[in-house]
Amino acid sequence: MTEKIILAGFGGQGMMLLGKLLAQAAMTDGKYVTYFPSYGTEVRGGTAVYCLIISNEEIFSPLIEEADTLIVMNQPSYQKYKDMVKPDGLLVLNSSMIKSNNLPDVKTYQVPATEIASKLGNVLVSNIVMLGAFLAIKKLFSAHLILEQLQAMLKGKKGNLFSLNKQALESGMQVIKTV
Repeated sequence: MTEKIILAGFGGQGMMLLGKLLAQAAMTDGKYVTYFPSYGTEVRGGTAVYCLIISNEEIFSPLIEEADTLIVMNQPSYQKYKDMVKPDGLLVLNSSMIKSNNLPDVKTYQVPATEIASKLGNVLVSNIVMLGAFLAIKKLFSAHLILEQLQAMLKGKKGNLFSLNKQALESGMQVIKTV
């Protein structure tokens, strides 16, 4: 099993956290992992992309020419990376911020992540809603494993955010069950 994933959005939408969570979960699960984070020149608002490869076998390059999965949070990132999804690949869109037609030969899920996160009380957890949707579709890891990694990352001052992030993850998983 090898899964090549591109996570893309504006800086500040949590793509780096999302990538780190997936990478940590994969390593904890005994998988090989490479990742390549890339930030726009702006601190917030520029494009942030995280290329991640998870495999049962050794990985020789962190570069992704054709992704198995693209998780995208906004319209500019969608426009920039949509052609990198391989035929029969997976596209998970934040439909709150992206207006698109389904790509031919690509399985597309439209998740209103920003809207769901807003209803939960904080739009900053829209990335975790997308993660929940991705987990429900691909089933690479259990939600429990992701929650363990999330809890480890949200220590100290951020510890109070765990409950909200758990709700966001569960909400994302529920969206896929209703699609």
